[in-house]
Order: sequence, then structure tokens, then C-alpha cells
Amino acid sequence: MSAATRAAIGLGGNVGDVEAAFRFALERLSTDPHTTHATLSPLYATAPWGGIDQPRFLNAVAVIETTQPAQELMQQLLEIERAAGRDRANETRWGPRRLDLDLLLHGESVIDSDGLQLPHPRLAERAFALVPLLDVWPDAVIPGDGPARQALERLTQEDVAAVIAGRVG
Repeated sequence: MSAATRAAIGLGGNVGDVEAAFRFALERLSTDPHTTHATLSPLYATAPWGGIDQPRFLNAVAVIETTQPAQELMQQLLEIERAAGRDRANETRWGPRRLDLDLLLHGESVIDSDGLQLPHPRLAERAFALVPLLDVWPDAVIPGDGPARQALERLTQEDVAAVIAGRVG
């Protein structure tokens, strides 16, 4: 068996019982034979991104230790979304959804292919992903960009404060 790689997965949703969808996704990841450890950040209620009028999102980040290559893990995330009822083919981009799983980081992987870009192409610009990421992976590094903490420091204080103020629980 190959060595485990730390990976970060962004979770988001704003339709139906999003917390149950997050629990479903984490359970599926935790029981996968390729995953040896899974930790979920606190949840954050955040404003929708992408300019579409819709309810606030819940966001979190799960950090896992996995022996799966990034492409296989991404396919697993898409399968979990489908099992939770997501139909990417019939939804509006950046629109409402029950469960969105984004592979943010997979170790030091840098990939640019159809269906997968690592690190996630807008990770360093999104406080709603960086804040929960740093909750569970304080020394995370974004390949090609640097420490995630420094990326967060480059964002506006208003963006960061809005995410922190939205912490659930």
C-alpha cells in the first residue's frame, strides 16, 4: 500500500438538511478503505458566491489522510455528491445545492487537467474555504502560492470577519 497523503476537501451546501449531507459525506469518506483519518472543521454560514440570489451557504473543510491518487479521490467525491442527490448536469453554476465537494489540496499535488485542478484554482481567494481549512490544517501550504495563512492575510478583513462571524456552534 502506498503512503498516505493529506488532502483537504471543501464542503458546501444551502438546500435542505445541509448538516445531514455533510455527515453523509464524512461518513462515506471515513469508512473508505483508502482513508485512515478524517477531521471536519467547524461549520460556517456564509454569503453565496457567484452573484446568484439564493440562501446562505454552510461551509466546512474535511482533512483526510488517503492513499488514493487525486484523480480517484475526485471521482469518489463526485460519486458521494450523486449519492446525496446532486445532479451537476441540471443545476446552475454557483447556484443552490445540497452538497458541493471540492478537492482543495492533495498533498503537494499540482494538477491541471479536465475535471481536476489542484490546488483548487480559487482557494487562495476564498475566505470561506481558507478559514475552515486553517481550523483543521493550521500549517497548510498551497502549492505555488505558499502558506494558506498568508493567503488568508491577503484577503480583506471584511471578507474574513464575515466568515468568522458566521461560525455555527
